[in-house]
Amino acid sequence: MADQLYLRPLGVIWGKTAVRAVEDGLALPLSGGPGAFLAAEIIEGRPGATKRAVARASTIAAIEEPALQSLLARITAPRPPIAGIDWSRPRIMGILNVTPDSFSDGGRHDAPEAAASHARGLIAEGADIIDVGGESTRPGAALVSLEDERARVMPVIAALRGAPAPISIDTRKTAIMREAVAAGAAIINDVSALTHDPDSLGAAGALRAPVILMHAQGTPQTMQDNPTYADVLLEVYDHLEARIKAAAAAGVPREAIIVDPGIGFGKTFDHNLALMEGVAMLHGLGAPVLIGVSRKGVTGQLANEPDPQKRDFGSAAAAAHAASQGVQIVRVHNVAATRQALTVWRAASMGENLA
Repeated sequence: MADQLYLRPLGVIWGKTAVRAVEDGLALPLSGGPGAFLAAEIIEGRPGATKRAVARASTIAAIEEPALQSLLARITAPRPPIAGIDWSRPRIMGILNVTPDSFSDGGRHDAPEAAASHARGLIAEGADIIDVGGESTRPGAALVSLEDERARVMPVIAALRGAPAPISIDTRKTAIMREAVAAGAAIINDVSALTHDPDSLGAAGALRAPVILMHAQGTPQTMQDNPTYADVLLEVYDHLEARIKAAAAAGVPREAIIVDPGIGFGKTFDHNLALMEGVAMLHGLGAPVLIGVSRKGVTGQLANEPDPQKRDFGSAAAAAHAASQGVQIVRVHNVAATRQALTVWRAASMGENLA
């Protein structure tokens, strides 16, 4: 296996301070957004066998090494809007589970009318995207038939057509992807990164809809059976890089791909923490980054809270941390709490009232 090169941005700053630091040559822009980074960890090698060093951004920018400069260009380049959404601020994806068995809110919104009403409430609270899912992918979840998933999600997507926030369809099934996009869904969110259904890669390319590619080790039935990595951050990065290439080769527009490290999907507590800490490395993939920590086990373990419904304080903190690393989308259950947390974080980080 050939050695790989990775860069993890460090010392992220925001607002006018970031602009001045970039103008003075002290920092480099992060994903073309309102942030910039003062330094980076340079990692060379392969998972389990790496050399690491930390250097100032100005030093890295002056290194005349094509591979390094290519990677740096991906980190600093602006991300084009997707489904009408720009990345001038962290975006909130509101979770709409229309399932009877999701780990946090299973059964609460599985009637189409209740689901559509809840989605409108999430939009009013500040959701920029609504993610509709009809199959639980919690650890140990059973497979859901095509017919059951279709019956759960399609009436909701039809009811939300024309809503002021784009709809993403959370599915691993090709038929649901096609039908949902035809009914008005703007984004495909596949926790298997277009690997579960053998036809999904070609279908996504033909649809040319934006796609969220998530990392998962194993399936929902097996993913928590002793997940193992030599280096979880590097292996997640490598997997997502490969899936981006596969999706682009199939016809998915490169600028319409979003990546997700898959917190809780085939990861231990320590793996999840490592991904949360190092998530800024994923900007090297040249795509907007989404992260979903909301109410998950890692939050419960950190907060010593066994009830997922009572993990919103920790979930809001995780969202603010992700935003501080330049993550463009946070996927959450409690939109109002997250919006409040991000509003305060942005004001404190940029020194101005951005409410």
